[in-house]
Amino acid sequence: MARPNGFAYEAHPDGTVHITHHGRRATVLRGDRAARFLTEVTTADPQLVMARWTGNYRRGNERTARAHPRNRG
Repeated sequence: MARPNGFAYEAHPDGTVHITHHGRRATVLRGDRAARFLTEVTTADPQLVMARWTGNYRRGNERTARAHPRNRG
C-alpha cells in the first residue's frame, strides 16, 4: 500500500486544528480532539496520523475486493 502524502495541518491560537489534503480542507478539530491530535502527530509519522484522523486511509478498492470470489461467503 502506498504511503499517504499531501497532508498538512495548522494549529490556530483559538485551539482549533485545520487539516488539509493537497490544499483542500479535510477536517477541523476542536477542543480535546485537537489536543489529542497534536500530541499524537508529534510522536508518530505525521502523514499517517493525519490520514487516519481524516479517514483518508482507505483507497477505494474495498468494494472491489469484497466482490472477489476468494472473499465471498
